[in-house]
Amino acid sequence: MIQRIDGRRSDQLRPMRAYYDVYGYSDASVLFEAGNTKVHCAVSRSYGVPPFLKGKKTGWLTAEYAMLPTATGNRTMRDFSAVTRNGRAVEISRLIGRALRSIVDLEMLGEQTITIDCDVLQADGGTRTACITGASMALSIAASRWLKSKLVPGNIIRDRVAAVSAGIIKGSVLLDLNYQEDSTVDADFNFVINGSGGIIEVQGTAEQAPISWEDFSKIRAVSEKGINDLFAYLNSDGALEKKESVPLFSLKNRFMNT
Repeated sequence: MIQRIDGRRSDQLRPMRAYYDVYGYSDASVLFEAGNTKVHCAVSRSYGVPPFLKGKKTGWLTAEYAMLPTATGNRTMRDFSAVTRNGRAVEISRLIGRALRSIVDLEMLGEQTITIDCDVLQADGGTRTACITGASMALSIAASRWLKSKLVPGNIIRDRVAAVSAGIIKGSVLLDLNYQEDSTVDADFNFVINGSGGIIEVQGTAEQAPISWEDFSKIRAVSEKGINDLFAYLNSDGALEKKESVPLFSLKNRFMNT
């Protein structure tokens, strides 16, 4: 059994914290921390949908993922436009969008668009999974506020969603990889699961050599445990630790002139 640098068990998640409404302009936001990985997920809503959905009486949800220049040990360049965005950011943005659309009743939303902005403040492995989990928390808060403000006709959230990573290093199956583990992994997987236990997406690859179905079963089992532990945390009273900040202005006023 490999000894993890932070002393965790092989099937143990990193310590988690979640703060909401750290910043005041989005409809809802969550600062989610998984170990040393810290992501900020903000939710906003606007009237109108992309051209391919106009007139179809359904809504849309899209996501944007980006890493701040100093989120990693070596500063990275900013993406200034969609033209210059790197492929990894685009791929993760699409993953987050797919994950969140799976739990939203877009027909009930009507011709409105939900935008999820996920910014990595500090990266230590598992940024995409942290963004999915944090975005799901923020979206639940936003949808509740929209319903209370009568900006949507009903509860548009059908479920919750969370994500975890797992991998194999020197024959050991490890849950929730940090950067050092992820950079030396033999096989790396991400599992996106809803609150009902349904699989939304599985991403994975063998970095060194093919893995057996037996090893994949072990990865799946430890990921399932991690997802169950994650939902237990999300459903706990202490999941959102920061009290709501005073809103800068009401949601109703925000959309009066749009």
